[in-house]
Amino acid sequence: MDSSASTLILCPPLNLKTTPREKGVLVFDPSLLEKQSNLPTQFLWPHEDIAYAAQDELKDPPINLNGFFNGDQEAINFATKQIKIACLNHGFFQVINHGVDASLIRATHEQMDAFFKLPVSEKLAIRRKPGGLCGYSGAHAHRFSSKLPWKETFSFTHKHANGKGIDVVNHIKSVLGKEFEQAGGVYQKYCEAMKNLSLVILEMLAISLGVDRLYYREFFEDGSSIMRGNNYPPCKEAGLTLGTGPHSDPNSLTILHQDQVGGLEIFSDNKWQAVKPRSDAFVVNIGDTFMALSNGRYKSCLHRAVVNEERVRRSLVYFVNPQEDKVIRAPQDLMQREEPRLYPDFTWSDLREFTQNHYRADTTTLQNFVHWLISEKNTQP
Repeated sequence: MDSSASTLILCPPLNLKTTPREKGVLVFDPSLLEKQSNLPTQFLWPHEDIAYAAQDELKDPPINLNGFFNGDQEAINFATKQIKIACLNHGFFQVINHGVDASLIRATHEQMDAFFKLPVSEKLAIRRKPGGLCGYSGAHAHRFSSKLPWKETFSFTHKHANGKGIDVVNHIKSVLGKEFEQAGGVYQKYCEAMKNLSLVILEMLAISLGVDRLYYREFFEDGSSIMRGNNYPPCKEAGLTLGTGPHSDPNSLTILHQDQVGGLEIFSDNKWQAVKPRSDAFVVNIGDTFMALSNGRYKSCLHRAVVNEERVRRSLVYFVNPQEDKVIRAPQDLMQREEPRLYPDFTWSDLREFTQNHYRADTTTLQNFVHWLISEKNTQP
């Protein structure tokens, strides 16, 4: 490996005021990376993370939500049984007939595409700050120095309680300028659609677990979720890196729409399996927070994203979260007699702080978070 290759993209952000600490930040510029003869060392992943490429596609049938919207109890019962099997097995399923307009999905992809095509200097002008949730991130280089993901992201928050408010529109205008007001409007509509879809899914999860069907819906109605666009450029040495390393999401639910390139893989039946893209479907992952809300009954989905040698891949992700101060605790009517609680009480802000400032999300995030939380409480005066 030519060590000089790893320095070609080490430069201070262009046309920006930088502090001494910010100088030398790795800038993720695909146009420069494509010209390098070797993959920079920061993007190399260990063999155990990239080995065992998916040989099979996951065969789980998608969950049809049409019966839920029509009030068809027989169809609801069938769908919730499917959800239960999927969540007990690997914490992953796809939904179709979800009620989200295809034209809105296309428009949101188009607006995200336009953002990622901006000059690097403009994207870096709104880069995420350490510990922050909003802004641009190139390979998460502001957080990590090795095993960098081969991707760039653009994130912002969406508050559920605003109803048909314009919090997203105002945020996009404030960070990107008035010329992006239309993009903000599209993002706002998409976030509202994702919030509504998440409440449907949460209701069906409650039914599948045998608790009050409105329990989780009401728990998340005033939440604050995160919207993110992912851009995975082509990589000629795709077998040496990953777009996203093996991990489970720390949030409650992840609702994702991927383009037709493919690259998402989940770990099921002791092997990696590819998730074939469907333009009419949303991917749903159970996250660590919901695993705690089910007292461990439903698994947090272990997944990763591989990159393509020739084609760019993009996805839209909506991370569903409760209010930051909501206490995460499984409902009492879920607990069997004398069943031990697997997780102590915590808040979403506790777990978010852990993953943003102390720990890189991986396959054992929740387990390590619990140890950290207990240690923090024991050391407090």
